[in-house]
Amino acid sequence: MQLNKKQYLLKKTLPIFSYVFHPIFIPVYAALFYFFLNDSYFTNLEKYFAVFQIVIITIVLPILSFFVLRTAGQVDSVMISELAQRKIPLIIQCFLTILLVQKSITLDHFPEFYFFFLAGLLSTIVALALLFFKIKASLHLVAISALTIFVISLSIHNQTRNLYLIAFLVLMNGVVASSRLEMKAHTPKELVIGFLLGVFPQLLLLRFWL
Repeated sequence: MQLNKKQYLLKKTLPIFSYVFHPIFIPVYAALFYFFLNDSYFTNLEKYFAVFQIVIITIVLPILSFFVLRTAGQVDSVMISELAQRKIPLIIQCFLTILLVQKSITLDHFPEFYFFFLAGLLSTIVALALLFFKIKASLHLVAISALTIFVISLSIHNQTRNLYLIAFLVLMNGVVASSRLEMKAHTPKELVIGFLLGVFPQLLLLRFWL
């Protein structure tokens, strides 16, 4: 009976992590670390303005796009589990990321963060391309694994100790993966593909700023 109770609590708790670490929130988490938990040299005005722009472009606009697509019958839920429904949102995400790195998080002002988003754009393009081959990647794992690599890399770059945060993010990779399995949103193969899509583009572009 005790085992059943634990399983019930786990079943109810795990899906929460799919919402807390939804891909649209990851850029903001990265921004908070980059500007406030990291040894940054920016003024408070620069920090708040950059975070504000990121919130608008990576959260507000995607949410508005979601409601438009849902009204048009193109998507049915915020998790967008159906393979065919993912193409338009990913295309929109590509354009929004391009807008972000061209107008807000530019190479001149925020080089480390610029390459984080550039790698994220590469991950998104590959995930979109895979859809045409009927291959679905977990976008949750793409996002959380990319964030983990970014935090580790920036900690090395600035020689700061963020061991607890890094350990937490590594743990969250596993928890989010378990959450997606519990919700039957992905297969283990799709989770592995998502993890690799998040990690490798970040590692690929590290040499430009680390």
